[in-house]
Amino acid sequence: MEVKIVRSQQRAKTVSARAVDGVFVVQAPAHMSDADLQPVVDKLLKRWRSRQAKNSLDDAALDQRARELNRQYFGGKLQWQSVRWVSNQNSRHGSCTPSQGTIRISHRLAAMPAFVRDYVLVHELAHLLEPNHGPRFWRLVNQYPRTERARGYLMAAGLEEVTEE
Repeated sequence: MEVKIVRSQQRAKTVSARAVDGVFVVQAPAHMSDADLQPVVDKLLKRWRSRQAKNSLDDAALDQRARELNRQYFGGKLQWQSVRWVSNQNSRHGSCTPSQGTIRISHRLAAMPAFVRDYVLVHELAHLLEPNHGPRFWRLVNQYPRTERARGYLMAAGLEEVTEE
């Protein structure tokens, strides 16, 4: 995305930005040096891109994929209240609260391969039956044939801990 810097004598300290017709317009104080401004622009652009990515995620499509995986690997017997994308999980890839029937998937997984997203969904769906990471849980998760590959991908990305199965 093109970045346009607009400097103003009226601005004393603050820097703001917004997208206008495909251009990221940054408004900054006239006295601010390019060296001081660049990290601020990078941070604002990263935040804007993250917000755009989050807004484009489709909870209904995620729920539909969970239903397909439920049929395929759990015989369609699982039930839940909601499956949705969230942007507040920065150290985990997903979470499940079995007592409430809620599954949350980190927005960071949206950019990953489908087999990784499917693994995370199967992992969280398995928690509806087994809330811990014991042997029964891993037997459920390992029904998904690409579990090992997906875990390896997440480990390489720094998003999966090495655990005993």
